[in-house]
Amino acid sequence: MEQVLDVYTRPYDAEEPLVCMDETTKQLTQEVIDPLPARPGQPERYDTLYKRNGVAVLFMFFEPLRGWRKVNVTEGKTRLDWAHQVKQLLEHHYPRAKKVHLVLDNLNTHNGASLYEAFAPEEAHRLLSRLEFHYTPKHGSWLNMAEIELSVLSRQCLSRRIPGLDILRNEIGAWDTERNQKQATINWHFKTQDARIKLRKLYPTY
Repeated sequence: MEQVLDVYTRPYDAEEPLVCMDETTKQLTQEVIDPLPARPGQPERYDTLYKRNGVAVLFMFFEPLRGWRKVNVTEGKTRLDWAHQVKQLLEHHYPRAKKVHLVLDNLNTHNGASLYEAFAPEEAHRLLSRLEFHYTPKHGSWLNMAEIELSVLSRQCLSRRIPGLDILRNEIGAWDTERNQKQATINWHFKTQDARIKLRKLYPTY
């Protein structure tokens, strides 16, 4: 926990940016009966019936100090899916960064082994040399700012039925474009000193 909190105090450095990463899923659902349109004094009404169209996976990358985020929508969340997301992050979004400090949880796909499974050893080693992982502790995913940003996405964009991947990608693309234009970020206040007071029961006693 303290390692993650210390990373959050780092000043902005374009050569070693801090990026928070998290992932979630979205159930794709299609209307069976067309909704009744809104009328004066009456909101749009939906039937309780719907058709399931599978599940989409959302990968969130969020750089809090720059107010930048990118959400990618895929059909899977395997080691290979995660590895290709990380490669895209490094080569497309941060090609000039010497090292990216990546805050993420302890999911079993979130490690260097996934890169070696997806790419040749030389390529996996090259990518890993540009990464430094900072894992949130067990039951401490709330320390990951990408999780907070996913919560904002869910409230502002995903709290309704979305039938397919193409529509979902278009909606999320419009959302993160707008958020990036505003350079919306998170004003993080919780620091190591606060943790030692508020979470003192987690610390050993001597």
